[in-house]
Amino acid sequence: MEGKRNKFKVPHTYVILFVMIIIMALLTYVIPAGQYQKVLGPEDRMIVDPNSYAHVDANPAKPFDILKAFPKGLAAAQNIVFFIFIVGGSFNIVNQTGAIEAGIGKIALGLKGKETLMIPIIVFIFSLGGATIGMAEEAIVFVPIGIALSRALGYDAVTGMAIVSLGAAAGFTSGFMNPFTVGVAQGIADVPLFTGIVLRLIIWVCTLALVITYIFRYANKVKADVKNSIVYELEMQEKGMAIDLSNVRKMTNRDTMVLLIFAAGMGVLIFGVFKFGWYITEIAAIFLAIGIFSGIASGMNVDDIAKNFITGAKDMTTGALVVGLARGILIVMEGSLIIDTIVYGLAAAISALPKAISAIGMLLVQSFLNLIIPSGSGLAATTMPIMAPLSDVIGVTRQTAVLAYQFGDGITNSLVPTSGVLLANLSIAKIKYEEWVKFVGPLMLLWTLLGCIFMVIAVVINYGPF
Repeated sequence: MEGKRNKFKVPHTYVILFVMIIIMALLTYVIPAGQYQKVLGPEDRMIVDPNSYAHVDANPAKPFDILKAFPKGLAAAQNIVFFIFIVGGSFNIVNQTGAIEAGIGKIALGLKGKETLMIPIIVFIFSLGGATIGMAEEAIVFVPIGIALSRALGYDAVTGMAIVSLGAAAGFTSGFMNPFTVGVAQGIADVPLFTGIVLRLIIWVCTLALVITYIFRYANKVKADVKNSIVYELEMQEKGMAIDLSNVRKMTNRDTMVLLIFAAGMGVLIFGVFKFGWYITEIAAIFLAIGIFSGIASGMNVDDIAKNFITGAKDMTTGALVVGLARGILIVMEGSLIIDTIVYGLAAAISALPKAISAIGMLLVQSFLNLIIPSGSGLAATTMPIMAPLSDVIGVTRQTAVLAYQFGDGITNSLVPTSGVLLANLSIAKIKYEEWVKFVGPLMLLWTLLGCIFMVIAVVINYGPF
C-alpha cells in the first residue's frame, strides 16, 4: 500500500503563542515567586535594588488566568494593537491613491540594472536611525514601501521587510549614540554617557556587513527564482498587486501632492521624535493625518476615505491580535511574580563562571530576558542595577556589562515573539511568524556569535573607561 508520509507542519502562530502561555502558567508552580524592591535611580527612573531580592508568597496561575491572559494582553498592548490598525488603515488610503505605486515605479526604473544598490543603501539609512534615535516603532510605517520597492525590483516581501527592520536593528544593536538604550544603561551603571563609542562604531560596521551580506544572499536567490522565496505562497497571492515596470503610469500632479504630503508627514514625525519625544500615539496620529490629507488630495470623497481605511485596518486584524496574545505570556509571569526570580537566578549562575565566559553569559542572559522584558529601557532598568555590580564582582568593566545589555536587547528583538514591533512589522508585511523565523533564524545565530566575539574582545582590552 502506497501513501505519502505526513510532513511536519509548523503550527499557526496563535497556537504557538497560546502553548507558550500554558507552559509559562505551569512554570509558575515550579519557579518561586520573588521580588526586588525598586528605588529612584538616575534621571528619576525607578530601578531595582540589586541587594533587595526576597521570596514572596506564591501566586501561581490558575486555569482561568490562562484564558484571561489574552484579553489582558490586548489591554496591556493596546498602544501597539491600535497603532497597527491605524497605520494599516491609513496606509491603505495612501496606497489606493496610486501615488506610492507611481513613485516607487519611477525609483525602480532608475535602479534598473543597479538593483543591488537598493539593499545596502536602505539598510544603511535605517541603521543610522536605529543607532541615533533608537528607531524601531518609527520604522514600521516604512515596511510597506520597502516591500513594494523590493517586489518591483524582483525580490519579495521578506527582502522588503528585512532591509527596513533589520537595517534599523543593526543600528539599534550597536547603539553608538542611542539615548534610549545605551544612554539609559550607562546612566544606571554610572558609566559616562556615550563613552566607548569607538568600539560601538566598529560593531556597527561589522553588523552592517553581516546584515547586508545575509539579505543579499537571500534576495539574489529569490530574484533568480521566486520559488526560492520563503513566502512563495504570499508572493503568488500578491502577484497581481506588484508594480509592472514595463507599464509604469506617469506621475500626475495629484500623485506629486500625495507624495509631498507623505514626505511632510515623515518630516513632522522625525522632528517630533527628536524634539518632543513622540512615541506610538503621536506617530499613529501623524499617519492618520497623512492618510486623510492624501485621500483628499487625490480626489477621494470622505466616504471612500473611510471605506479604504476600514479595508486596510481589517487586513491587519490577524497580526494586531497576535501582539495581545504574545503579551499574554508576560501577563502570566507578572501576575505570578516570577520575573524577578528568573533575573536573580540567571545573575547568580553567571557569577560562578570564568571572566570571558561570564561576559558571554551576560549577553546570553540579556538575550533571554529580552523575551520576557521586550522594552529596551525596561530591560535596562530591571537588569543593569544587577549586572553593573555583578561585573565588579566577576572582574569585567561596567562598560562591558552595558555592551552585553546592548547585544541582548538588540539582536533578539528581530526574533522574540513578545516584541510588539516585530509582530507589527509582520502584520503589515503579511508574513507569518514561523516564515520569518525560518529566514532570520540563521542570521540570529551568526549575529549572536559576532556579539560573543566582541564580548571577549571587550574583556581582553578591558573595555572602559570603567
